[in-house]
Amino acid sequence: MQALIAGAGPAGCHLAIRLARSGWRVTLADPLPDPRRNAYSSGALPLRDVNRLCIPQACRSAHWWGWQLLNPAGVEHQWWSDDALGVVLDFAAFRSWLWGEAVQAGVELLPGRRVRLQRLDADSAVVRIQANGEASEERVCAHLVDATGARRVLLRQAGVEVDSPEDPLLSGEGSEWLLQGNDRTTARWRDRLSFMLGSQWIPHGYGWVFPMGDHQLKVGICRLAPPTGSRASINTALKRLLNRFGLDQLPVLDRHGGLVSSTVNRRETSGSGVLRAVGDSASTANLLGGEGIRHAMDSADVLAECLVSGATLQDYQLSLKRLFNWRWGVSNRLARRTWWGLNNNSADERIDRLISGLSEQASAEDLSELLFNYRFERYGWRLLPYLR
Repeated sequence: MQALIAGAGPAGCHLAIRLARSGWRVTLADPLPDPRRNAYSSGALPLRDVNRLCIPQACRSAHWWGWQLLNPAGVEHQWWSDDALGVVLDFAAFRSWLWGEAVQAGVELLPGRRVRLQRLDADSAVVRIQANGEASEERVCAHLVDATGARRVLLRQAGVEVDSPEDPLLSGEGSEWLLQGNDRTTARWRDRLSFMLGSQWIPHGYGWVFPMGDHQLKVGICRLAPPTGSRASINTALKRLLNRFGLDQLPVLDRHGGLVSSTVNRRETSGSGVLRAVGDSASTANLLGGEGIRHAMDSADVLAECLVSGATLQDYQLSLKRLFNWRWGVSNRLARRTWWGLNNNSADERIDRLISGLSEQASAEDLSELLFNYRFERYGWRLLPYLR
C-alpha cells in the first residue's frame, strides 16, 4: 500500500515510520527545509511516556523532579519528588531524530515541500507538491494524511468541517525564547517545571520557564483567549516576564512560536474519502497545558493500526474516542473556563485558591497525575473552591 503524509512533526513522522515498517510505500512532506527550524515546543513529558515512546537520551535535554507554580502575586509554591518525574526535550534534536528514523525506515522524505489537495475521491486523492522556486509535481495517492497541525491545511482544502457550533474549535498562540544562562542565573529554575498563573502575568494564558541542558532555559507565553478576548502582542507579555525575573539580559539563542487548537469534546470529523487527520489536526492537543507531543504520537499509532487493517473512518474515530476518554473532555472544559475567564481579579483569586489548596494537600506526583493524566476523580474535591 501507499500513503502520502503532509507534515513531518511528531504525529506525521511517527505514522510514516510505523507504516514503512509495515511494508507500505510512504512519502512524507514538510514545509520546513530543516528539522531544527522553528522548534516550538516546551517539550515537557512524563518520564514513563518518554521511555514508552523510546525517545533516545540524545533528545532528553534535562530531567525535572519538581513543580513550581507562581500565583498572580508572584508567590512561589513548590512540590518535589525523590525521583525524576519527567524530561524536557530538545525539540530540535527530537524532530531531527524522527526525520532520520523515517529515512532509515525507507520513507521518502521531502523537506521544504508544501502539499495542496487537488481532488479527493473515495479511493484516491490527487495532490500537488510544491517547493519554493521550483515547478510543482502532481501525485496520486491511495491514502492521504493531514498532519499539518493546528492549521489543518488538507482538511480545510477538502471542505471538511473542523468544528461545529456545538463543539467549536478553540485556538491559542504561543511564543517561546531559548536563552543561554549560567550556573547563577539558572539556579532558580533548575530541576523543575515553573508556571506563572494569573492575569497579571498574561490575560487568558500562562507563562513558563523550563530548564535545558548546558544552563539553557526555555521561557514562553501561551494565550487561549475567547473570540472577544485580548489580542495584544504576546511577545510584549513575554518580554515583561523576562524583565521581572532578570532574564532579559541573557543571550537569546532562538525565538519561535506556533499555534495550538482543539475542540473540547472532539466531535468533529477526522477525515473524508481517503483523507485522514492525525495529531493536532485531529484535535489531540490538550488545551489545559497546551500539550501535544505524546498524544500526537499515540494518535499516529491508532491511525497506523487502522490503515494497515483497512478500518473505516468511523472505526478510526471510535478508536480515538477510546484513547481520549472522558477525562479528556473534563480537562478541556476546565481549560476553557480557566483561560477564557482569566482576565480579572476574581479569576486571579480563584487561581490563588487552587494553588494554595494543592500546596496544602497534593504531592508532586499528584500534580503530575492531574496535569498529565487528567486524574481529576482521585482528588477532584480539592478543585471545588476554584470551580465555584
